[in-house]
Amino acid sequence: MTAISTLIEEADFNATDEGLKLRSMDPSHVAMVDFYWPKEAFEEYVCEKPTVMRVSLTSMLKLLRRSKSEESLVISYDEESRKINLNLKGKISKNFIMPTLEPTEEEVPTPKISFNAKIRLMSETLKEIVEDSEAVSDNIRLEATQDSLLVKASSELSSLNMELTKDDGALIEIDVKENSTATFNLNYLGEMVKAGSATSEVASLEFSTNMPIRLEFEMPQQGRLTYYLAPRIEAE
Repeated sequence: MTAISTLIEEADFNATDEGLKLRSMDPSHVAMVDFYWPKEAFEEYVCEKPTVMRVSLTSMLKLLRRSKSEESLVISYDEESRKINLNLKGKISKNFIMPTLEPTEEEVPTPKISFNAKIRLMSETLKEIVEDSEAVSDNIRLEATQDSLLVKASSELSSLNMELTKDDGALIEIDVKENSTATFNLNYLGEMVKAGSATSEVASLEFSTNMPIRLEFEMPQQGRLTYYLAPRIEAE
């Protein structure tokens, strides 16, 4: 949930017999989160019919943070009252009830983008790259070639250059159809990487020159956490 709330405050959860899905843009329409949690990821999952619930992520996180690791958590939705019930069972049984919001009528489509560069690496490596870049600049420039990922960040006073290759062990996989270069805002990208790396060990980057980046974190049981971020187009 934290991984989603880094970008958006409210979102529509689509529950089907296959699992939970969420796809939403941030208020500025610069970034998007696409989340899928299959039924296999739950100890028990029951959905009798497709249901859409719009939830205040901030409010739900406040309640979820009241749970302890030794407690069991059961989340249910009452369609008649349009309220979510969070039942915590441990030494003390707790029952939180929160209202839902009016779902949006328009579904956010999946971006149709052709990516020329795909790179897989450990999430901790990506987190280190972003944190090093944040120490220097507000933006990060990614350059993908056939054999390497070049990372650049600069400000008036400082600059940073990094080169990552598969041979050096920094990359798990690199597949570049065409050399690609794009610049992204670290305020957004940093939040995405911080949240994603907390839930996944492996991340993948896909981008093309001056096109949005697709950042995916591999989750257990075929779950998926994907972010899209628009590039920062630099003036000529």
